[in-house]
Amino acid sequence: MRENLGLLMTKRARISRNQEALVELERARRYSYAELNARVNRAANALLAMGVGSGDRVALLLMNGVEFVEAYFGGAKIGAVVVPLNWRLVADELEFILNDSTSRVLLHDPEFAETVGALRERELPVEHWIETSLEGDAGSWQALCAAAPDREPEIGAEGDDELFIMYTSGTTGQPKGVVHTHSSMLWASLTTLTTVDLRADDRYLQVLPLFHVGALTPMTAGLHRGGSIVMMRAFDPGRIFGTIEEERINCMFAVPAMLQFMWITPGRESSDLSTLRWIMSGAAPLPVPTIEQYAGMDIPVHQVYGLTESCGPACVISSADAIRKAGSTGQPFVHTDIRIVDPEGADVGAGEVGEILIRGPHLMKEYWNRPDASAETLRDGWLYTGDLASQDEEGFVYIQDRKKDMIISGGENIYPAEIEEALRGHPKVFDVAVIGMKSARWGESPAAIVVPMPGEALTAGEVIEYAGKKLARFKVPQVVELVEAIPRNPTGKILKRVLRDQFPGPAPE
Repeated sequence: MRENLGLLMTKRARISRNQEALVELERARRYSYAELNARVNRAANALLAMGVGSGDRVALLLMNGVEFVEAYFGGAKIGAVVVPLNWRLVADELEFILNDSTSRVLLHDPEFAETVGALRERELPVEHWIETSLEGDAGSWQALCAAAPDREPEIGAEGDDELFIMYTSGTTGQPKGVVHTHSSMLWASLTTLTTVDLRADDRYLQVLPLFHVGALTPMTAGLHRGGSIVMMRAFDPGRIFGTIEEERINCMFAVPAMLQFMWITPGRESSDLSTLRWIMSGAAPLPVPTIEQYAGMDIPVHQVYGLTESCGPACVISSADAIRKAGSTGQPFVHTDIRIVDPEGADVGAGEVGEILIRGPHLMKEYWNRPDASAETLRDGWLYTGDLASQDEEGFVYIQDRKKDMIISGGENIYPAEIEEALRGHPKVFDVAVIGMKSARWGESPAAIVVPMPGEALTAGEVIEYAGKKLARFKVPQVVELVEAIPRNPTGKILKRVLRDQFPGPAPE
């Protein structure tokens, strides 16, 4: 068997020719597997016509839509390496990625014309600047694809050949390009399909942007299985519940911040959500109150843990355990192994905190052009995540925090996620982040950055008093800053580096 990711589309179109494969909500476009595969082939042949060959990088500055899907699968067939770009980045940030990846092609939506205009004035390796447009001119993506044949192209890559380079969010510094192969993505899809309750006739709601592995892998798995992907161009909490009812959605992925916004959006109680079997959530710790809120609506929320470097999968919790083990991210995926180790690399005991390591055929190949970082992260077949976790006696994993975010105060280890979880229980707290703030006496002290619930008056004193009832004294925040919003990356991870710069301290003694 040739392990080429693009062949998934070819084979699925043979088996499920008339099955609905993709729905674009905003543009009201629907495609069967046969229609989608024809578009994928035209995209592949259009890239070949402009001289793109095996190993060439093709950058995608695209919102969710059929153009992303056809470029991803079409590029895969001919061996091109896709570089999904975070469309929330500014030109300077995109310039770094385009130079680092030496992308030859930039395919972009009209919404980003201004940013692309700024990029075109800079010295970059991009040779082909192509805009998507529903109308299109002679040089548009639509026109190029329409002029290309829909015959199957010659397969240009397989196995350990590069499939995509996805740049990390840069929460702690300059982004690194995570390289995944045809094989690692196929195994990510397989371990998802053999672990998660994803069925052949499922309708999966895609709201997370496809430049994130938490969107790209589930979409790949859904199409691999033969389901229907119902795609929002971008997350719109006001449309979620109506869409679930109208499109008879069975499952979806939403980060915790999305779930919070959905909860306070009108329409939740008046919509028929009976088809929704589960919601998966990851990218950040899932607050237990959120799990309980959705459970009250008979909607299980499964916490999942994974990384770009693992192509998504690491651990996930099942419906049967979601409430019983609320706060846990469950156990490893079927084709995934984990260990939790101390600084010397020895396995820790139940309830002890250590660094979580992941092993499986879906791990990244390397960091692009970063051999030192690759060697530091990939050791003896294990991925060293930099995340801290513990396991209970039954083997359920509880993510504690990022190793770099742990606070050491007076010799005590403090995990910000524990404090954040406690403060989210306050009825007036909408969002919270905890950072370490310099302290002359303790070295570091916890500081809480808090967003009040809309329409609620909240004081720092109330937060500190509440924390004192929920946490040991040394964990109680010494500083509380009330803000309108907490900076997050597009997948919901808190940008603590930004907060540390914004609130440098020192903490009061």
